[in-house]
Parts: sequence; structure tokens; C-alpha cells
Amino acid sequence: MTGRCAKSLAEGGHAWDKLKEECGVFGIYGAGLDVARLTYYGLYALQHRGQESAGIAVADGRRIQLQKGMGLASEAIDLEGLSSLQGHIAIGHVRYSTTGSSHLVNAQPLVFRCSRGMIGLAHNGNLTNVNTLRSQLFSNGSVFQSSTDSEVIVNLIARYSQGSLIDSIMKTMIDIKGAYSLVIITEKSLIGVRDPHGFRPLCLGRRGDAYVLASESCALDTVGAELVRDVEPGEIIIIDENGLTSRKAFQSGNRAHCIFEYVYIARPDSRIDGFNVNKVRREMGRQLAREYRVDADIVIPVPDSGKTAAWGFALESGIPYEEGLMKNRYIGRTFIQPSQNNRDLGVKLKLNPVRDVLAGKRVVVVDDSIVRGTTSGKIVKLIRDSGAKEVHFLLSSPPIKKSCFYGIDTSNEEELIAAKKNVEEIRQYIGADGLHYLSLEGLLGVFGENQAVFCTACFNGDYPVDISDTNGSGKYVLE
Repeated sequence: MTGRCAKSLAEGGHAWDKLKEECGVFGIYGAGLDVARLTYYGLYALQHRGQESAGIAVADGRRIQLQKGMGLASEAIDLEGLSSLQGHIAIGHVRYSTTGSSHLVNAQPLVFRCSRGMIGLAHNGNLTNVNTLRSQLFSNGSVFQSSTDSEVIVNLIARYSQGSLIDSIMKTMIDIKGAYSLVIITEKSLIGVRDPHGFRPLCLGRRGDAYVLASESCALDTVGAELVRDVEPGEIIIIDENGLTSRKAFQSGNRAHCIFEYVYIARPDSRIDGFNVNKVRREMGRQLAREYRVDADIVIPVPDSGKTAAWGFALESGIPYEEGLMKNRYIGRTFIQPSQNNRDLGVKLKLNPVRDVLAGKRVVVVDDSIVRGTTSGKIVKLIRDSGAKEVHFLLSSPPIKKSCFYGIDTSNEEELIAAKKNVEEIRQYIGADGLHYLSLEGLLGVFGENQAVFCTACFNGDYPVDISDTNGSGKYVLE
């Protein structure tokens, strides 16, 4: 992968300082259903997980057809053209590139031919040993057309094609390290795979006789399916004409579900690994209020990422909740970065303060996280310029001090403000009267007895899977 942070800065990273989403995957097996259109709707529900490209692959028992393109699902996929994708099995993908640059050749699903026929694959996650695997495959004569780590998975599956497909997948799972949730399509089957630690989410749903796989349960709701359960870490789900079967490639070891799914990435209406995201975020806000006692007049969120936590803070503290910042929902992912002479315009295009709400008030502002600190400072200034007497900035997560190597683009460590400054220095940098991050103990406490099942590496550097092959970036470039 080429340097993602350079691109995100050029396209508005300073103007909207957030972690980048990862990817979303969707799959459906349903005889008699318009599976291509249902997949299209499923991708709409997962659009928050990636906006760079989208694609759908459909199988009819004899072949796999593919449609994909750059941009949002509505831009990348021709809705009218979906009528030509006939079949009873489909997979779909929305992408934000954590490994591999943003070009059509890297859009997924990837569809390929091997000795057993056509296979399609869509991947959410990031492999940590991709450099070593790619070098080994190159030396054995493998050919790469893209710069994604997903194509490494494809090559390994093809390399082990002497046995059954499930045996090939299991052997591939032994080789690859890191985070991966996969949906795989053949001419006659749909397969779901989740890595042994369960970094990235994957759930199973049912709609009548049809089965659905998706990154989040909100996509099941969209297509009228009911959540059956989460795919277990290390599990392979096989859906074909014989129904559903499960194989455990690995026994459940040390689980490491991404805690940032709950902080920011996932949709609030999703249920992931037994937890309702909305309820978790509300409890994060309540815990913030327990940890940071402040005399204030109103609590406002940074929309939309801080809304639920702000509501929880207001409930626990008794301070009234208000909407003090309005978000312009028509500023898309490609809006032009303002010139150096008008640096604040980027934030003003996205957020507009409600002066009548803010003027003369002591304001608590709740957001999910601070990455570089650039946007947070501009938001504090917006609120002050609207007449606020005090501005207290609260975060529903601990300071992000380390890069993620498991599928979320957290920038290089040297760009993370909390890796270089302490809390007081950050407070001064963003210009707030008070600054408080939710403690790691407080965040984990929200999950009760399940505190040990989460990856918290971005906060404390405790990486569950070795990252020595990543060269400190988790990325590689196809040369």
C-alpha cells in the first residue's frame, strides 16, 4: 500500500481529522431471490465502512459475473445493470484501502480462475505478514495484478487447490496472520471466514430459506434478514445446496475484537459480538461523566460520531443535552481542501455552530477521539467564536498513541498527537478549558466481564499478533 496518510491529508485529512474506516463485506445465498439487488442494498447499509470503491459478484451455478467501480455504491454500481447479474449467490464489498492504493484494479470482490473453477473473494482486514508471503509467492512464480493483501489470500487459496476448497482455505488460514473477515463465492457456494482472533466483525443472518453474511447486523436489517449469530473466530461457514455447515479451522484462542468498532467504526444500530453498539456508546458517555465532574450549562456532541456518548454524559451528569453544531450532510468525501489562506473553511463547510445555543454558555463537547488534533482545535475555536464562555472537550476513548495494523488506518505514529504530547499539552494545543479522555479501565469496564476479549493496541501498543513484518506501517507497495 502507498502512503494513505499523505492522501488523506491532501483530500481533507486536516479538515476532518478522523480515523479512516476499513471495509465492509456482504454475502447472500438465496434461491429465487434477486441476490444482486439485495447485495446492493446491503452495501448501502455498510457504506460507512468504505467509500473508495464498491463491487458485486454473482454466481448462478455455472459462472461468476462481476460489476465493480470507484466511488460510493451508488456511483460504482449501475443499478439498472444489475438485472444482467442473474444467479442465486452473491457477495459484495465496499472499500477503504488499508493495503493497496485507491485504483479500480484494487476494487473488490476479486474474481479469479483456478484448477477448481471460478472463485470470488471480498476481504475486510489487514494481513501483518503480507510482505513475507508476497515474496514467497513471487519466488514460486505467482503473478500479482493488484497491490492488495487480498490478492495474497487469493494466490494462497489457488496454490493449495489440490484438495477441497475448504482444505485450501484452512491451509491458507495457517499461513496468513493478522485481521481478516472474508466472504468467498464459488459457482455453487457461499463461504464466510473469520480470523482466529476475531479482529474484524462478521455475522450470520437468515431470511426465510436464504442465508446472509455481513460485516454488521445493520446490513441484515436492511435486506429483511434476522441475526442468527456472529461467526466465531477461526470459523468457516459453508452455505450451499445442502444448507449450512460449519468448520472450525482454529480453536478459539485469545480473542482480540477491535474495540474501535464500538468507539467509532460501526453503525450505532448494529449488534457486534453480543453487544449493541448504541448502548455501549451511551455507557461510554455515562462513564465519562463519572470520571470528569464539571460545572457546565450544556452538553453538545460533535456530529455524528459523538452523539450517543454525549447523550449518555448528559443522562449521567444531569447537564442538559443540546445540538450546538449542525452537520452539512452534503459535503462528501471528495470536497476540496481549502487553501492555506483559509484553513478554517474546511471545518465550516462541514459544521455550523448554533449561536443561540452556545452564546454565554459553559459547554461540554463530546467526540469519540482525537487523531492529529487539527480538527478538534478548529471546533473549539468555532464554539468560542459563537460566544461560549468555556469549552470542555471530552473523548469517549483513551488517547490514540499507536498505529493499527489490523485494518484501520490510524496514520503513522508520528502523526498521532497523543504519541507526542501529554493531555495538558493537547489541551493547550486545541485551546480548550478542559480536556478529558475516557480511561482505558473505564472503556473496558463498559463491557463487564468481557474485558479481556478486545484489541486495545491503538491505546497501549499491546499488539495481539506480531507486527515485525510490517516495517512499522502495516502497508506494502507493489513494485
